[in-house]
Amino acid sequence: MGSEVKPAKGLRSWAPMRHLNAGFVAGFLLVLLTYLVVSPQFAMDTPTDVTTAAAPLIDVKETTPTTAAPTEADADQQKMEHKVETPKNTSKPLEKGKVVCSSNGFYSDTCDVDGDVRTNGTALSVTLVPASWSWAERHEWKIRPYPRRTVSGIVEVTVTQLASPEEQAAPACTVSRSVPAVVFALGGLTGNYWHDFSDVLVPLFVASRRYGGEVQFLISNIQPWWLGKYEAIVRRLSRYDAVDLDHDKEVRCFRHVTVGLRMHKEFDVAPELAPGGLTMADFTAFLRDTYSLPRAAPVSPRESPEKRPRLVVIHRSHYRKLVNTDEVVRAAEAAGFEAVVMEPRFDARLEEVAREVNSFDAMVGVHGAGLTNAVFLPAGAVVIQVVPYGRLEPLAKEDFGEPVADMGLRYLQYSIAADESTLLEMLGPEHPVVKDPEGVHRRGWDKVAEYYLGKQDVRINVARFAPTLAHAFHHLRPASL
Repeated sequence: MGSEVKPAKGLRSWAPMRHLNAGFVAGFLLVLLTYLVVSPQFAMDTPTDVTTAAAPLIDVKETTPTTAAPTEADADQQKMEHKVETPKNTSKPLEKGKVVCSSNGFYSDTCDVDGDVRTNGTALSVTLVPASWSWAERHEWKIRPYPRRTVSGIVEVTVTQLASPEEQAAPACTVSRSVPAVVFALGGLTGNYWHDFSDVLVPLFVASRRYGGEVQFLISNIQPWWLGKYEAIVRRLSRYDAVDLDHDKEVRCFRHVTVGLRMHKEFDVAPELAPGGLTMADFTAFLRDTYSLPRAAPVSPRESPEKRPRLVVIHRSHYRKLVNTDEVVRAAEAAGFEAVVMEPRFDARLEEVAREVNSFDAMVGVHGAGLTNAVFLPAGAVVIQVVPYGRLEPLAKEDFGEPVADMGLRYLQYSIAADESTLLEMLGPEHPVVKDPEGVHRRGWDKVAEYYLGKQDVRINVARFAPTLAHAFHHLRPASL
């Protein structure tokens, strides 16, 4: 379990000395009570569940990561081991000259710091200096600025609220900005395409979109290849060069700093938690605008009978791959689609991927990172997620089902039967993995990941799949027709 936001030691207990007379004691207690009511103390909520110099983005060249990207099994293990309900909003309204933190489920710890805020990159610290002596103790909190607090390898940022402006711990400003800042970390599970969006890009959009580009990003564990890959998105969210926080020798001063990114749920936005009520549909519209994608709506077979809607079949080259792709393509064409196979490459330019995906009206793919490309489909398009054998429906719904629906797309799900999984021919019908998936789940995540995510491929029964394709084709017709 990752670190949680923990307030420093609070006010010391007070005990009246025996030699004080009763009047003095009563007066002192009255003053103390008044202080406790009106003093601007730090507001912190308990979790709903336990769960080089500045780097100009425009000059960053796209390279592959120097370390191995996390596998989808690694990523899913994090989610399955720390399953919680959708987090509730535990944040308090921001007040001038205060630190306000919140903790959401097993996901994110964040702090909003408002007032005279000073960041010290080499110390990985964010310090609030009060405008006047506040008769308050110094407070300190540790924030892991990555959206999943359970992920290891992320260095904490120290958030400090000083007791007075005269305190020696206050660093002197060397650079002052009139715009706010957002502090966050890369690393963790980034490098996995789905997590790049779920863990960073979607939460970063929610944290910064309200500023209209007038915000600066301070990034710990900066990854130049990552900034190169997603440059267009990051540039749209901030007009300023990202700062390599770990090697930043400046003391940068802001009027407002958000420390950490808040992830509401997997690959999704909860409007009730987002500033301005942002939605996942707002995020996908933002992406279409960022990459100047031409299509905002799919082809309608009823309105344009001369045009066949285009369906893309996402091909995986490793585990959970579709072994009868040609049959699926022919079945899709029989249902009325123009079908094309696409194998997304990690090193492909995102602009090219976005434009290609936007040309389709429907998408089919086995549960995996390739389905992340649904974000580039036109609103109203159809996504069919093929769920591997092994009782993975809850995971599939959380990772893609709910997010896809919230994007304004039509979501369909097709669950693989035992005879459509290569596990049957590999292990035989009497093997517990084939015969008793519930029992495998009871044995723990390791076996679930090993077999259902890591060892099976999929051979779709196209006759059984045909009604799902027909349903997808029907969805492209306007509801009024």
